[in-house]
Amino acid sequence: MSKSTKFTPILLGSDMNVYGMARGFYEAYGITSIAYASDQLAPTRYSKIVEVRLVHDFHEDPVFIETMRKLQKEVFTDPTENYLLVACGDGYAELLAKHKEELSQHFLFAANDYDLFKKLSNKVSFYETCEEYQLPYPKTMIITKDMVVDGKLDRPLPFDFPVALKPANSVEWLDIHFEGRKKAFIIDTIEEFNTILNRLYQAGYTSEMIAQDFIPGDDSNMRVLNAYVDQSGNVRFMFLGHPLLEDPTPASVGNYVVIVPDEDEGIYQTIKAFLQKINYRGFANFDLKYDTRDGIFKLFEINLRQGRSSFFVTLNDFNLASFLAEDRVFETPFVTTRYGRKNDAAKVWLGVPKKIFEEYAVDSSDKRFAQELIKKGQWGTTVFYEKDRSLKRWVLMKYMFYNYYKRFKTYFSVK
Repeated sequence: MSKSTKFTPILLGSDMNVYGMARGFYEAYGITSIAYASDQLAPTRYSKIVEVRLVHDFHEDPVFIETMRKLQKEVFTDPTENYLLVACGDGYAELLAKHKEELSQHFLFAANDYDLFKKLSNKVSFYETCEEYQLPYPKTMIITKDMVVDGKLDRPLPFDFPVALKPANSVEWLDIHFEGRKKAFIIDTIEEFNTILNRLYQAGYTSEMIAQDFIPGDDSNMRVLNAYVDQSGNVRFMFLGHPLLEDPTPASVGNYVVIVPDEDEGIYQTIKAFLQKINYRGFANFDLKYDTRDGIFKLFEINLRQGRSSFFVTLNDFNLASFLAEDRVFETPFVTTRYGRKNDAAKVWLGVPKKIFEEYAVDSSDKRFAQELIKKGQWGTTVFYEKDRSLKRWVLMKYMFYNYYKRFKTYFSVK
């Protein structure tokens, strides 16, 4: 690989995460990105900072690896150029890990070894890993298909309702469809619990389901931690966010739509030590929830990539694209870990109109902190970018944001 510092970002996907990374590269280096995806999604449409190239079924093998081999031979051939791949979804992160050895011969990227990827991306083995490294997580029961007999779970749950239920295999779950499907469920009765279990296995899902003791409280008890670990195992940054509101839409439940910066030294040091012990590489995105019953933050999951709402980190002057490029392209020596802080310079990230945040976010000191920041103009979004303006794009993004009014009116409920 050439030691040239000339590079082209190649983003995998076309969603909000892709747009956030493209914006990061444009802000830091003034360069436009190329994205490859199976479908054209709204956040990257009509953009001047990212060119989306569509390839049918690009999100899965064999199309993915065959396309990458073809691009290597026919498109990305300049020996003085570095080609920086960025996975912006679970499926693409898995494909990069799976083909890490082959693709790294031509492309630069940050990915974990496939064995570690599988261990952490499957929630069953992730919770086993939490147990091994003494990381707190909610009380959990693993359910397999053969435990559902005659449409019912064949044993009692070890905790009371309400119960959280989610798929262990998030990649397989993307292709499963049935009446009432959600990204994750909060269930109040055994009858509803059995109905959902029966439907999802009849719909063809084969992996385990995770039933968990539901940690009480609304969205403001959640935290999201972003980090980047370089190729030598150094944690380059950690940034804790405090989500104040989540998307209530069934297919998107759990997606954060308002985040304000936060900090917690205990979380920072615990997760930093964990990432280094397991030889993690690349972006990591952890979801946690504060349990008021015992005063402990408990881990829900890890995304082995930057999250769709991770632009809140870039918005607060920790440019995600820069951390990746400094490590992989410029090979800037590691000096010290940078930590995100909650201070007067903080900016609120909004994925919905301000009115929705005002109306639906539960009153708290952090909501009032966010309101003060917004009043001072210290806020931003991923998709509205003054350097990427056109009438078509502005109308589409406004329409995308406007749709949240109906979503919240239809689906929002107090937890």
